[in-house]
Amino acid sequence: MRVLVTGATGFLGGHLIEEMARGPHVPICAHRKGSDTGKIDALGLEKAVFDLTDRDSMLQALKGVDAVVHLAAYYTFTGKKETYDKVNVKGTGDLLEACKEAGVRRFLYCSSTEAMGPIASPPGDEDSPLNPQYEYGRSKAGAEELVRSSGLDWTILRPSGIYGPSNVDDVAYYFITSFKGFASKFIIGSGKNYIQFVHVKDVVQGFVKALDSPASIKGTYIITQARPYTYEEVYRVLADIFQKKEPRWRVSRSLAKLMMLPIEGVSLLIGRENFLYRRETVESVTSDRAFSIDRARRDLGYEPVYDLPEGMAETVAWYRENGYL
Repeated sequence: MRVLVTGATGFLGGHLIEEMARGPHVPICAHRKGSDTGKIDALGLEKAVFDLTDRDSMLQALKGVDAVVHLAAYYTFTGKKETYDKVNVKGTGDLLEACKEAGVRRFLYCSSTEAMGPIASPPGDEDSPLNPQYEYGRSKAGAEELVRSSGLDWTILRPSGIYGPSNVDDVAYYFITSFKGFASKFIIGSGKNYIQFVHVKDVVQGFVKALDSPASIKGTYIITQARPYTYEEVYRVLADIFQKKEPRWRVSRSLAKLMMLPIEGVSLLIGRENFLYRRETVESVTSDRAFSIDRARRDLGYEPVYDLPEGMAETVAWYRENGYL
């Protein structure tokens, strides 16, 4: 199949097209005008200029395409609601309509477990009530509804927090790289709450398996690592990798929010954002994000390869080699 991959110049997109370049499917790499297409060119792959706010560019990119893997999105946790709605929701809706017009039936959508938000009774599954905490997650949930009602042969994948080599300016990036500094000294809350990361190569595996599954299978699938980790466990893994002591201090939620207030102000003034040092993040790290992959295992044959210690070690090594640490 000829598969249009939107967001091909992004973190996940770059890893996906690298795998798809091996065959049997032919990736058509959609990118915004002016984007860095160096990796696409190095792989010798076909390109298509594409913009989620430009329907004509969608129709042009869809010519001769059999399926779409839709990764492109406005991705930040601190943006404006209007932009999330315009790009992630309306843009996805316009792309679905363009697919119908172009005769493209197969549609794979990259959502996020942020569409689910914190889980009251972990682990959550695909039928858990949606409770997104951020506008980003709300936009993903809204786009999911459009995909389900599109009439196309759809599959929705919900990766949890993705990490791995070449991931920068992202939640996992901030989480890992901040451990070299003050963040390694304390844990907000009890440290017993759950978080569940997933290595980018495992997410790629999920998309490849979904692409190869029968088009008649319509479903939503959580894609993450085999089990969640408590924050204490994650910091223990990082402490071992960085050869530092584990955090010894526990900071209450209310005190942590008070501590974040001046940091937020300084970050706003200098125009430099770190997701970890925000009051909203305090709510995240004192709630549970733990998920089951039973459905993906059963229907797609998905089985994560990476566990957290080896995946984190590989990622930290990449950061060091490339000057991020």
